[in-house]
Amino acid sequence: MKNMPLVFCGIFFSLAVAWVGLIMSSQIQYGDLKITTETLDPDTKEPIAGDPYFPEETPGLAKEGKQVYISMGCVYCHTQQVRRKGFGADYERGWGKRQTVARDYILQNDVLLGTYRIGPDLMNVGERVDKDSGEKWLHQKLYDPQISAAGSNMPPYQFLYRKQLIGVDGASDNALALPANLEPEPGYEIVPTKRAEALVAYLLSLKLNYDLPEAKRE
Repeated sequence: MKNMPLVFCGIFFSLAVAWVGLIMSSQIQYGDLKITTETLDPDTKEPIAGDPYFPEETPGLAKEGKQVYISMGCVYCHTQQVRRKGFGADYERGWGKRQTVARDYILQNDVLLGTYRIGPDLMNVGERVDKDSGEKWLHQKLYDPQISAAGSNMPPYQFLYRKQLIGVDGASDNALALPANLEPEPGYEIVPTKRAEALVAYLLSLKLNYDLPEAKRE
């Protein structure tokens, strides 16, 4: 028992060293990161006044879509991190033109880095697809992944869509274009629900189309 104070001090010291190493070192490295311009003023090393700042806030509907993304478990099969060149084939696959860095995530409350890549990385998916055709493609992909990728492991999310009667004015602007084997019976159409629209808006918002002082696109 006479060695208890020494044992206690040893335990406390070990925990303190671990805390400093894991928490304080990260705070020192990343705690002061802020949004910034793509390049810094060469004289002051500060952001350039008048230039746009990055990363940008996620737009409104996309914020709702992020919660759908989380609830659907997309993070279990998709990452949102582009590895540096030489650490995998992310560049060769066209998943991004630069590696992601800590500053890319500073505006996110829920950082969805992911750990498995059963599906492709999505950090830059909004830049990889055209706005209009990409929106249609993503809805098809969510409704039935086999449409664009036969044999895909991705499950269908048809519950995010609804079947409805075609109105007197004709098919809805957002009705899905489906192959013949998936089309509903005559007089009906498949349209996205609000959750599906929000999820696609979120995916389209994922863009790594800017430089940072510490990470330039190639």
